[in-house]
Amino acid sequence: MAIQENLARIKNSIPSSTKLVAVSKTKPEADLMEAYHAGQRIFGENKVQELVAKQESLPKDIEWHFIGHLQSNKVKYIAPFVDLIHGVDSLKLLVEINKQALKNNRIINCLLQFHIASEQAKFGLTMSEAMNLINDPIYKTLQNIRLVGVMGMATYTDDENQIRSEFKTLRSFFDTLKNEHLQGNSFEEISMGMSADYKIAIQEGSTMIRLGSSIFGARFKSPF
Repeated sequence: MAIQENLARIKNSIPSSTKLVAVSKTKPEADLMEAYHAGQRIFGENKVQELVAKQESLPKDIEWHFIGHLQSNKVKYIAPFVDLIHGVDSLKLLVEINKQALKNNRIINCLLQFHIASEQAKFGLTMSEAMNLINDPIYKTLQNIRLVGVMGMATYTDDENQIRSEFKTLRSFFDTLKNEHLQGNSFEEISMGMSADYKIAIQEGSTMIRLGSSIFGARFKSPF
């Protein structure tokens, strides 16, 4: 019941236009089903093996997002069904996603992941790297992927000014790409904001938030 109550509270506090990704990594299928019965349909996983297992056994109208760092050699396992890949940070990965999407006769939606945090450990592109990617002749040949927006993670800190500044940076990257380089109705998502900072993210223009602990509670160790 707590999951249902958490979802209701969160959905009542965010704009109706904001997409809520329930970050279900490490969570048992019973927890996902509780969220599902409460109306949640978008779930995010960061381990390929865990995502595949859950997709096979859970309802088929779930929209699955891959939110972790994706290795090129594992794209083939999720290509048949994944709805959105959040963490594209290289042309090599995009080429492989396109290859596997073509094999499955699909177009796979992707977000460009930017490094906006002060921590060096987080993955992501710089703006110059993103420009090099979309201007590369190889990118222009990719017919089975669709770039639909950007994604980033703020620094894990209590400094709200720093968090806000980093989200502003991601929003500015999105605006530049949409207005100058990737015009079109499909490029519209800004995936930023997690349980600790999603309210700031929404204020700074997020269209998609990724919440785990605020829905499901603290994580336990994944069996995968």
